[in-house]
Amino acid sequence: MLRTILVILFIIVCIALCAVVLMQKGRDSGLGALAGSSDTYWDKNKSHSLEGRMMLITRVLTVSFFILALALNVSSI
Repeated sequence: MLRTILVILFIIVCIALCAVVLMQKGRDSGLGALAGSSDTYWDKNKSHSLEGRMMLITRVLTVSFFILALALNVSSI
């Protein structure tokens, strides 16, 4: 029973992780990378934007993915 619940959670996390990663913008900065480090207001307050929240959700889903993968591996022994 526990293994079935873990598998269902694992599948949900996998689908959510794929969706969140595909919704994020690319990291390429184009010609803006030539200017050096960017200390703009937008870069300093990125954590309060949608992009910052998407990065946080990606990190949480990635950690839960690895924890569930380890739990499934241990439960199969």
